[in-house]
Amino acid sequence: MLGIPLTFAAPLALAALVALPALWVLLRVTPPRPRRIAFPPLALVADLLPKRETPARTPPWLLALRILAAACLILAVAGPVWNPGGIGAAAGRNPLLLILDNGVVAAHDWRERLRAATDEIEAAARDGRPVALVASAEAPAPFEAKAPAAALERLRAIQPRPHLGDRDAHLASIGTFLERMPGASIVWISDGVRGAGGGDFASSLGELARRHGSAVSLLKAEHSPALALEGSPVQPGEKLSAQVLRAEANGRDTGLVRALDQKGLPLAESRFTLQPEARDTSVSFDLPVELRNAIARLEIEGERSAGAVVLMDERGKRRRVGLVFGGTLDQAQPLLAPTYYLAKALTPFADVQQPRPGQGTAESIGQMLDNQVSVLALADVGALDDRTLARVEQFVDEGGLLLRFAGPRLAAGNDPLVPVRLRRGGRSLGGTLSWDRPKTLAAFAPESPFAGLNPPTDIGVRRQILAEPDGDLPGKTWAALQDGTPIVTAGKRGQGLVVLFHVTADTTWSNLPLSGLFVDMLRRVVGLAGPSAKLGEGDGRQAKAALLAPRLTLDGFGALGSPPASATAVPADFADRAGPEHPPGFYGTAEGGIAVNALVPGDRLEPLDLTGLKGARMGSLAGAETLDLRALLFSLALALLALDTLAGLWLGGFFRGVGRGSPGKAAPAALLLPALVGLALACAPLPPVQAQEPPANRPNGIESALATRLAFVVTGDAATDAASRAGLSGLSQMLAARTALEPGEPAGLNLEKDELAFYPLIYWPIVAGRPQPSEAAIRKIDAFMRNGGTVIFDTRDAQTARANGPPTPETAYLRKMLATLEVPELEPVPPDHVLTKAFYLVDAFPGRYGTGQTWVETIPPAGEGGERRPARAGDGVTPIIITGNDLAAAWALGRNGEPLYPVSGDQRQREMAFRGGINIVIYTLTGNYKADQVHVPALLERLGQ
Repeated sequence: MLGIPLTFAAPLALAALVALPALWVLLRVTPPRPRRIAFPPLALVADLLPKRETPARTPPWLLALRILAAACLILAVAGPVWNPGGIGAAAGRNPLLLILDNGVVAAHDWRERLRAATDEIEAAARDGRPVALVASAEAPAPFEAKAPAAALERLRAIQPRPHLGDRDAHLASIGTFLERMPGASIVWISDGVRGAGGGDFASSLGELARRHGSAVSLLKAEHSPALALEGSPVQPGEKLSAQVLRAEANGRDTGLVRALDQKGLPLAESRFTLQPEARDTSVSFDLPVELRNAIARLEIEGERSAGAVVLMDERGKRRRVGLVFGGTLDQAQPLLAPTYYLAKALTPFADVQQPRPGQGTAESIGQMLDNQVSVLALADVGALDDRTLARVEQFVDEGGLLLRFAGPRLAAGNDPLVPVRLRRGGRSLGGTLSWDRPKTLAAFAPESPFAGLNPPTDIGVRRQILAEPDGDLPGKTWAALQDGTPIVTAGKRGQGLVVLFHVTADTTWSNLPLSGLFVDMLRRVVGLAGPSAKLGEGDGRQAKAALLAPRLTLDGFGALGSPPASATAVPADFADRAGPEHPPGFYGTAEGGIAVNALVPGDRLEPLDLTGLKGARMGSLAGAETLDLRALLFSLALALLALDTLAGLWLGGFFRGVGRGSPGKAAPAALLLPALVGLALACAPLPPVQAQEPPANRPNGIESALATRLAFVVTGDAATDAASRAGLSGLSQMLAARTALEPGEPAGLNLEKDELAFYPLIYWPIVAGRPQPSEAAIRKIDAFMRNGGTVIFDTRDAQTARANGPPTPETAYLRKMLATLEVPELEPVPPDHVLTKAFYLVDAFPGRYGTGQTWVETIPPAGEGGERRPARAGDGVTPIIITGNDLAAAWALGRNGEPLYPVSGDQRQREMAFRGGINIVIYTLTGNYKADQVHVPALLERLGQ
């Protein structure tokens, strides 16, 4: 308004200010109340000469006081709101282009971003400017400026995306828009982190703005507050580790990383500490193999973002290894067979499988392949028949790992399933190519998978299979003896790997199987195996092109759920970071799928480079809080009216002891002290009135843990909180009288301080004029509903809500509050919902009003063609119930059991309100059990009892 950040809810009321001059004239000609003077005896009166006198006029200072009081009342009725708005769009009538970063790092402070965007759109609505909205992590598409109301609806539908945004992809559409709308104001609400695009978006945006005469405003946090998690490459046997990342130093130097299983239960925790100026640090978990293999995800505690989650798949977990020995039955004896040493070495970190005894080599290999092993270990297996050879080759080509060990049969054969060409016969102690004493292993090369392991000096190799000299032999050698002859070689074949130990798996050729080095070497080899692939009829090229469909995906806040419609399948060897078409999550089957994460090993969060955005106005996301001036103006008007009353009494002579001179001169001095006191009392902020809990009934008191209690959220509005307490108290009395449940006294909860886990049901009355709850409070409510609690949101607006009209203030308040909560799909309570039959048979849930709709989580529909069930229920208790019927007012009872508030209908409505409340409590405490209990008569009848 005239460049001042002041708006009015009812601007038409300001028209009454036109009447102030007339009021001035009216008050000026109206004399003050005459003073009463005691006259002397009548003799003196007789000497008075009658003359015509003009009435005294109202003093100017009193006129000003009354006009000021009237002006305060008029302004207060107009509903003034002081809305500074901070740094935002430049003033004017040109369209507003709002660019909102909603990539994976924007989820941390998403509520602040929504509030800043909402403030900008509302400011544009007050100025009559159309708004165009661009979300940087969405797919690029042409856009146009629309009405602010439509932009607000679009804004409510935008959510953080679980991948890095590509701002550069939107530059073309932004340029097209600015060509059509030159001079449009641009507001960029940035997350402060460089996105997935390789270009310099800030410089390109600044160039477009200068070319089309647009002013740019940038809103961002002073330091990017987001933390992210990047999963390091996993090797079995090593510690599970991850990297905690941030774009810049932001004061968040410590935290906790949790390891969770597939059900979301915590398995381990590890605390991390970032140096003040560091941008990354490592965190590790030293766990037994069994616990480590059960880990499904790592996450930063308290960081609700897909970027703070690392999903774990089969890579790095326990592998399925099949063992086959090519010797005869008498050689396959316990403690003697090569498979015994292999099983002992592999069992700590792999799922070892062996064929049924008595089978031939071909049948044993077939059984292992049918079991879909990841690693097939062949100990001294010679030539294979064509069919078995083809299956093994296909297994390797499709990504399997073939681990072979030498022996007499392999040395005498001509097997193509080896990584290098072999010399027939081998090399042994005392032979033609012999050595004087057993040779030991040389140090492992840095590029070898065994790098970092130290070969013991007491390892002796008495015999080995030699590899034919070849140009690529050094590149395929993983381990060698001190004389340089290979002892372990490997080669890539298709999508798989073939590894050959040039000694036996038992102690006949060397004492390597007796050493701890043997276990560590096998651990490294098995770690190179990928998840098992189902063997089909296709060749290697078909297996390479196999696609895995999304099974579960993360949303922007890091919660697993059903994949969106836009998610597409990924190749089986997919190793890139998540994107719009491939959101982070699990792809493929639960047994052999892969995990896709928002960040991949090697990723780092880079701060946004704003040097190219010259001339832009910079602002913070926090902005300035709006201030409702009605209470202040009403209080000021009341104080001025009180001063006017005192002034009238003084002019009427009621304060005889005040001054002897002219009333006009003495009035300011006489009224100075009352004026100061009145203004101080009127303008002093009053502390919120809250009912005091008895010591035993406080939310975190011992009573909360020892007794079942209903709870309500303390809103700060004294009347609403009193009605909530009385309502839950009345419902508790009815529960004790009609059911076996005897609840304790209701508890009033402060969401910022109190623990919510003690309470099965929380009643939350919506008061539109109160501030929105903080981010921490919203997260506590979210965790409460995730863990099985139920919250009743009561807007209490059933009488004022209209089906096709605009939302009521209470409904708008609730929508804004639930914007960042994971609210499930809702539906009106269906007639066959277990909630309608939990204790009483009811068909509605009235309160003080009976016309409002009651909403609960959507439950699966009844099966078609199946038997009609008396009651249906979902997998759990609905975490949210929304109504507008003012339930607490209908439940509220006085000390003598009398109703405290009237209801819109008759007393039958109050009784049905109590029955509905009892059903809600019983349903919350018993869940789906009631859905089966109501079937008991039909079951007994069917059993003939």
